[in-house]
Amino acid sequence: MNSSITIEPMQAKYHSQVSRLLVHVFRGKFQHLTTLSDDDLALFFEKLFEHLPTNPSSRRMVALQDGEVIGTICVKWKGEYDNSRKQKWFPWNNFNRFGKWNLLKMLIGLHLFKHKPEVGECYIEDVVVHPNHQGKGVGKLLLQWAFHFVHTESTLDMLSLYVSAKNPRAKQLYERLLFQRHSQSNSIVWHLLFNEMKWDYMVLELEAKRPNLTK
Repeated sequence: MNSSITIEPMQAKYHSQVSRLLVHVFRGKFQHLTTLSDDDLALFFEKLFEHLPTNPSSRRMVALQDGEVIGTICVKWKGEYDNSRKQKWFPWNNFNRFGKWNLLKMLIGLHLFKHKPEVGECYIEDVVVHPNHQGKGVGKLLLQWAFHFVHTESTLDMLSLYVSAKNPRAKQLYERLLFQRHSQSNSIVWHLLFNEMKWDYMVLELEAKRPNLTK
């Protein structure tokens, strides 16, 4: 019998496991950005976790079973100081081993793939489940955490995410959880970087939290 799965905040002790999970699941996308090995790519993400300041308008959670990270989710929203908060430095010396060209391509690719949430929007940057644990409800648990998080935050009333048209299984899960397709993007940039052209932008609006302006 499987032990219970818990959802907990990201901690430094999980950096390595989460980094390897991101590479394991997204390797097909990253291979168009870099020739780094899986080990070096995992180390790259681990160093990002360690050396870059945490955005106060974001939250990463991990799904744990027997102390092992089997899934993760990251959400972000438009914070009070986002417009004035600037990254004044990047710890280049801590990333020298990856080579300047590999590092530059990865940073540009990750930057272009980011979405800027609107006021009230809680954007799901990634939701990842280890292949050995897919189909066991882990992704649903992580998304339910996000749903509960939005419910408890007075400034948020919508969940959103992008899903690749090449990933119908994930889209079906989102639709079962009442996400609806808001629009579809055909991005040449994303196609060149990640070899995926079509992306669905899906939203889940929490109508109960919106003011009734007809009263």
